[in-house]
Amino acid sequence: MAGGYLGDVTSANQQLAPALEIDARLTEIERSVDLLLNITPVNAAEAWADFERSDFGTAPTLRLRPLEFEPDLVRRDLYGLEIENVDDPALHTLFRVKRDEIARQITALEDRDTSRFMYGSLQLYGGVAQPLASAAEELLETIPAQGPSTSSVTAGAFAEAAREEFDRYRAVYPDFPVNVEVREDISELMVSFGRLLIPETASIRTDRVEPLLHHEVGTHVVTYQNGAKQPLKLLTIGLPGYDETQEGLAVLAEYLTGGLDPRRLRVLAARVVAVGKLLDGAEFLDIFESLRTEHKIPTRTAWSIAIRVVVGGGSVKDAIYLRGITRILETLAEGSSLDVLFVGKLALDHIPLIQDLLDREVLVAPWIRPRWLDVPGAQERLEGLRAGATITDLYEGAVSS
Repeated sequence: MAGGYLGDVTSANQQLAPALEIDARLTEIERSVDLLLNITPVNAAEAWADFERSDFGTAPTLRLRPLEFEPDLVRRDLYGLEIENVDDPALHTLFRVKRDEIARQITALEDRDTSRFMYGSLQLYGGVAQPLASAAEELLETIPAQGPSTSSVTAGAFAEAAREEFDRYRAVYPDFPVNVEVREDISELMVSFGRLLIPETASIRTDRVEPLLHHEVGTHVVTYQNGAKQPLKLLTIGLPGYDETQEGLAVLAEYLTGGLDPRRLRVLAARVVAVGKLLDGAEFLDIFESLRTEHKIPTRTAWSIAIRVVVGGGSVKDAIYLRGITRILETLAEGSSLDVLFVGKLALDHIPLIQDLLDREVLVAPWIRPRWLDVPGAQERLEGLRAGATITDLYEGAVSS
């Protein structure tokens, strides 16, 4: 990083003060916006029941929660931040880009349930380039169609398993907070600001429990808590564009622990295909039927994929899982270390910036090491990926019936 006030390590904290104030305000503002929760349907269970009763012939009506912030007031706060007073060029640029990202989130939320929402989603998450679309199609063609799973656990059972996973971390890191909530107002498993939120109506495949814990707790919660130990609080909510890398890292966690089975790979690929169809103008019923008939996705899974894509007017976010793990694989093949990614929530593109801040002791080394790096066989699998692998190489045959 050139110039600026980060050069003098001994007085870094004092010199960083103006930047850290802006960092804290940006973090607070994004928390108030809460994009993830605000594009999650509150009536998914009822919508599925109605859809099933219609013999899958009537597109569902998905309801979203009212916004709990006033967009114009939040924008005023956002653009009132004196980012121009941040002397360090790298942090100045980072804050400006983050401000732009939050502004786009606000506009996207205002545009929910209109045709404009999809364009906001594209600005936030990007589209589906041809190589990604081809990789998704190849996965769906290569991996035989899987029947629906017959063994599952309830939301309560999964919450208990999650608390046990938190306890495993607490045994090593006693200050590791436990935040597990079973909610009736969400439709998907998610981590929101360090809290693991579980839909009350969730039915989770038994063989997916452990991989999901490494994905949600071992990646999303761990990087949040590591970010919380840093002076730069944006590392808790995510540096600009972090989502793709974060989800790629979480999928890597599933693979290293032996949990990226054929069904899961087909879902990740089907999500990309569904986003592609959305961008081509397809609506819910077309996407749903295409997943079921052309790609042999089980009915309930096809439903879940389709509603995630059409919610709010059209969301392209689900393409980032396959794109994220693809970029992680490319990074590993280049010989790069992923250790910096555990400092907090950041993108691969931020590694040079974060490494520089670590070298200058502005940031500290990650507090928590993800458990999934140390499960039996994980390091051997990781070394195998470093030798070079494509997303299709992650398919290891019918390891799950």
